Amino acid sequence: MSQARLQNRVLPTGDIIAAPFRGAFTGNRGILGFDEHGRLGTSRWKHQHWIVCTLVHPRGRYHGPQPERGWTPLFFLDEAVALAAGHRPCAYCRPEAYRAWVNAWTRAFGEKSGHKEMDATLHAARVTRNRTQIRHQALLRDLPDHAFVLVQDQAHLVLDRFLYPFRSGTYGNGISRNPLDNDPVTVLTPRPTLDVLTAGYELQTRLE
Repeated sequence: MSQARLQNRVLPTGDIIAAPFRGAFTGNRGILGFDEHGRLGTSRWKHQHWIVCTLVHPRGRYHGPQPERGWTPLFFLDEAVALAAGHRPCAYCRPEAYRAWVNAWTRAFGEKSGHKEMDATLHAARVTRNRTQIRHQALLRDLPDHAFVLVQDQAHLVLDRFLYPFRSGTYGNGISRNPLDNDPVTVLTPRPTLDVLTAGYELQTRLE
């Protein structure tokens, strides 16, 4: 089965599609599995530990689209997309990023939490039981860099003083956010993740 046919590319809106764009990160939500046409079934997760992983295992093995141990890799253009979809850094393959995440989480919420507590908090803020992404309203001026918002039904990355549209697995040209800064916008990135970004968690996108 061709990897390009597999339904395993994740969008900032939380949708998982079959698309040819390459991802800088992979992620794990458990064993989801594909049918003979490369399509997922109804499940979009098997546990609450939605993580962002490197493409290559720490021991040097390439995960591939269907690893032998059966977990179902999902692919993200970059970490900003993964965070918008509700994931957080993997402690095993990205220990430095995970420690930075925990430190920012502690600054944001006033106490250190283990991965189970963090994942439970994230899960309640990222998706409903019927697999619908949880979204909320906020003033654009109050959002940190690397948040994702909807502008005219299009996902946009907030970065510096610009909004970058996400289309077909890449970013379009940035537009000035100034005219919209005082307006409420629909936010895709979960609230706890926004707090972690505001508290100083650093990541890089394809734009940097």
